[in-house]
Amino acid sequence: MRFMLIVKATIDSEAGKMPSKELIDAMQKYNEELVKAGVLLAADGLQPSSNGIRISYPEPGGKPKIIDGPFTEAKEMIAGYTLIEVKSREEAIEWALRMPDPHGFGQGEIELRQVSEIEDLTNDFEWIEKETLLREKVEEKTKS
Repeated sequence: MRFMLIVKATIDSEAGKMPSKELIDAMQKYNEELVKAGVLLAADGLQPSSNGIRISYPEPGGKPKIIDGPFTEAKEMIAGYTLIEVKSREEAIEWALRMPDPHGFGQGEIELRQVSEIEDLTNDFEWIEKETLLREKVEEKTKS
C-alpha cells in the first residue's frame, strides 16, 4: 500500500521562509529512518505557489485555462510530500506521527492519503496490463 504524507503550506512557507537548521536535521533523520525501514519512495518540498501554475478545465471539452501563482489560502496548498509504501494503514499513520512538525513553528499540518492502485480504478485486465508495463518502463528509466 502506498500512502502520501501531504505537508500543508503555511503563510511562512508561501513567503519562501526557509526552515531552521534544526528542522532540516530532524527531517533528514526522519527520512533516514524511512530509508532504513525500506518504505521511502520519494520526499520533496515544493516551492511557493508564487512560482506555480494552475491549469483548470472550466468547460467540458473546452480549452484549459492557465493561471500563474501566487494563489490564495495557504492552508489549502501543499508545501511538500513524502511517498511511502507500507503494509497497512496503521503503519502509514505510525510513520506520519513520527514526522517532525514540518514547519517547526507549531503550524504544521500533514494530510495522509492512500494512493489509488490501478486495480482500485478498473477491473479491465487489458488496461491494467498496459498500465503495469508503463510503470515498469518508468521504473527502469529512473534506475538508469
